[in-house]
Amino acid sequence: MKNIAVIGAGTMGNGIAHVFAQNGYKVNLIDISEESLDRGIATITRNLDRMLSKEKITGEDKIQTLKNITTHTQLSSGIPNTDLVVEAATERLEIKLGLFKEMDAIAAPNTILATNTSSISITKIAAATARPEKVIGMHFMNPVPIMKLVEIIRGYNTSDATTKVIMDLSLKLGKTPTEVNDYPGFVANRILMPMINEAIETLYHGVAGVEEIDTVMKLGMAHPMGPLQLADFIGLDVCLSILNVMYDGFKNPKYAPCPLLVNMVMANKLGIKSGEGFYDYNVSRKAEIVSSQFK
Repeated sequence: MKNIAVIGAGTMGNGIAHVFAQNGYKVNLIDISEESLDRGIATITRNLDRMLSKEKITGEDKIQTLKNITTHTQLSSGIPNTDLVVEAATERLEIKLGLFKEMDAIAAPNTILATNTSSISITKIAAATARPEKVIGMHFMNPVPIMKLVEIIRGYNTSDATTKVIMDLSLKLGKTPTEVNDYPGFVANRILMPMINEAIETLYHGVAGVEEIDTVMKLGMAHPMGPLQLADFIGLDVCLSILNVMYDGFKNPKYAPCPLLVNMVMANKLGIKSGEGFYDYNVSRKAEIVSSQFK
């Protein structure tokens, strides 16, 4: 497995492309516009510069990593002749189903199709293809170049052979793959999102303020980041989407998103990406927070 396609040049997609390229894989990074691709490559370049300044890589490593990435605006040019496609597009079912149907038609018969979804059913996504045994979840954590975990999610029809290939591949990337089964939220978000939602409920009911809630969890529970700051970092729209998937999947009220979260998303207070969430992020503060994740 040498040639990889990554669909989506946003936060997760450019991070996934970065990790594959840094480990010697040829990567086709695909997005709908040149502007999105340019932003993705700029982010990868900044992150490589940060690693270079910390002497984690050499200048030659940086040059070769960037050489390993080719950008495309069409699936038809970026997917053929690849061994693996990793989809990291918007967390919306209809978008993913459309992409996987198109990917299936373009990719070679033996190509594995993976999704970085954080909550949507792998089985449902695989049903849009004629190769459900070759569809699997690769849920990377943000920031991808730093975080070691890859949650490997088997759909109902995902084969043992596909799972082994992706587990082995993740190890070659320097990651720690953990195999889980296909239920709403998988493991990471089934546990994390209710905690974040409860932190928002705690704020909503006036038990404590934003910084106080985060301080309790950081100092009392040894979390590196408080749940409200983490929600801002993930994106409040993403948190809401994941909670809705779990609520719809389980029909259990404990997964119902807090009204405060719903209102904040409707008001476009999405966290770091919009400049305001539970915290207010000016340019320097945003840079400081993002930079801190790569220490």
